Amino acid sequence: MSNRSSSTQLKNGGLPPQELLDDLCSRFVLNVPKEDQQSFERILFLVEYAHWFYEDNSVEKNPSLKSFNLKEFTSLMFNSCDVLRPYVAHIDDIFKDFTSYKVRVPVTGAIILDETYERCLLVKGWKGTSWSFPRGKKNKDEEDHACAIREVLEETGFDVSKLLNKEEYIEEMFGQQRVKLYIIAGVKDDTAFAPLTKKEISEIAWQRLDELQPASDEVISRGITGLKLYMVAPFLRSLKVWISKHQPPVATRPDMPIKGMCVWKAKNTSIGSGITTETPSTKPAPDTHPPDTGPGKSFRNFRFDIAGILHAMEAGFSA
Repeated sequence: MSNRSSSTQLKNGGLPPQELLDDLCSRFVLNVPKEDQQSFERILFLVEYAHWFYEDNSVEKNPSLKSFNLKEFTSLMFNSCDVLRPYVAHIDDIFKDFTSYKVRVPVTGAIILDETYERCLLVKGWKGTSWSFPRGKKNKDEEDHACAIREVLEETGFDVSKLLNKEEYIEEMFGQQRVKLYIIAGVKDDTAFAPLTKKEISEIAWQRLDELQPASDEVISRGITGLKLYMVAPFLRSLKVWISKHQPPVATRPDMPIKGMCVWKAKNTSIGSGITTETPSTKPAPDTHPPDTGPGKSFRNFRFDIAGILHAMEAGFSA
């Protein structure tokens, strides 16, 4: 099948045209420092950046384009990008190794408490129904507190840089992943929150800490009100101890709602829908990456064929 007919077929199926895929490959995979082309773990992080860009920009501007999960998008990129196509046969192993590596990357964020220390700010992901404290994975060479500031700003629109104390944090291990959350206490409940990233957060709410207690000894990942709290529950015991040692700046307020308070919610969390905030956003630019300490079992010694890359680029310029 010719490239022209293939491109037409992609467009008719709602899939991205080859010109768009070539642009994504050039922008996010080829046009990066050589050190970022030295392992499949790093290559997959670049593909993930391309995926975010595609969903946040291309699909947003052209709803007729199909939306993909990361594995589907990775397969599409490998089948469409000349320098990745030779490895299509190994894509399942590559993606499996990447997933294994990704869960090892340290995560930092913040536990934001209101002035009474009775509520904390939680965010709910775009897909699914689980809640968590605002947090995210560290970039390469990024300090813990810097990652926390960046991720909280992206997910809530709130800058904690002047409130963060590097010594006040709770740290837990989730399997092989370290999660470090700084305690940011005394934030006013009328603070405006809205994510700076599209299609990542569907809701932001002040949740009462007494409602986050486990439903039972057998079910610790769900609160007494039914909230899914897998990423919250492990921090609650240490947080309760911290609160008991610190005096809240404002006494209990009887005028506040007994239940949790939603402070921001997307209009519709279905694929391709808009959100209430119009703040332009994107994920971090692909010039920083998590530390290259992952397993890479199947392709530990992977190296890009640099000559092939240069040839592909030259062919693209001469076309």
